[in-house]
Amino acid sequence: MSDHIDTGDHAFVPSRCTSADRVMWITKDRLFYAGLLGARSLHTQGALVAYVAIDGRLRVRLEGGEWQSTEVAIVQPYVPYEIACEGRNVLIVLIEPETVDASALPPLLRLCGAVHAPDFAVHVREVHRRLASQGGALDLRPCDFDQSFFGVALPARALDQRIASVLERIKADPTGAVASDECASRVNLSISRFRHLFKEEVGIPFRNVRAWKRARSLLHHVHTDASLVDVALDIGYPDSTHFSHSIRQVYGLKPRDIIAGSRKLRIIAQAL
Repeated sequence: MSDHIDTGDHAFVPSRCTSADRVMWITKDRLFYAGLLGARSLHTQGALVAYVAIDGRLRVRLEGGEWQSTEVAIVQPYVPYEIACEGRNVLIVLIEPETVDASALPPLLRLCGAVHAPDFAVHVREVHRRLASQGGALDLRPCDFDQSFFGVALPARALDQRIASVLERIKADPTGAVASDECASRVNLSISRFRHLFKEEVGIPFRNVRAWKRARSLLHHVHTDASLVDVALDIGYPDSTHFSHSIRQVYGLKPRDIIAGSRKLRIIAQAL
């Protein structure tokens, strides 16, 4: 796809999304989800998120503002928002913000809120159709993600190598109890200098990024048969209460509801 977004009027034709069409393609830096949205609730995700309506229009509001009706919604990282849809299902494209140069992204991805992007909506629905029908047969690699949804690799962010190494460590083990003072020591910086440099490079404090990566790691466990207590401990939360509160703050849903709603979700998981 090019950076140009067609602003012509396109009639919205809802698509059906059955349980057989529910799929999640997840890598360490990208995610595509087609499935249940869940009840309307407040979210604060640490990623750039694009929502596309699949079987009914979306409604979105940012930070308690006015509700907007739309076919496509873009939400920037760490912006609190609520999202709802007329149908039960939605398509989501999620991009980890530290991996891209925000100033060089396609214009659509620099917006926030309801956007008019009918060509993008049609394209995402087509990618979903191919994944739902051929996902298991496609030879997908993590580097194919951007090409599939945007036609090109999204521009990478140039990071200080010390901060880049810390981010890679967190992504390699998002459930680990890595502390900022330990990271500072590893890259030979004082704790104050490390925290300042991390926020300067990434745009978000270290603790917020670490909390998001831990919450994101739950998505690798949605097919688990383990108890919620075991899941909480496995992904680094000290107890189920802290786990439930943190996950609900990020996703707007309780962990048990996320897992229950993912029982029929087909997962294409790639760690590299």
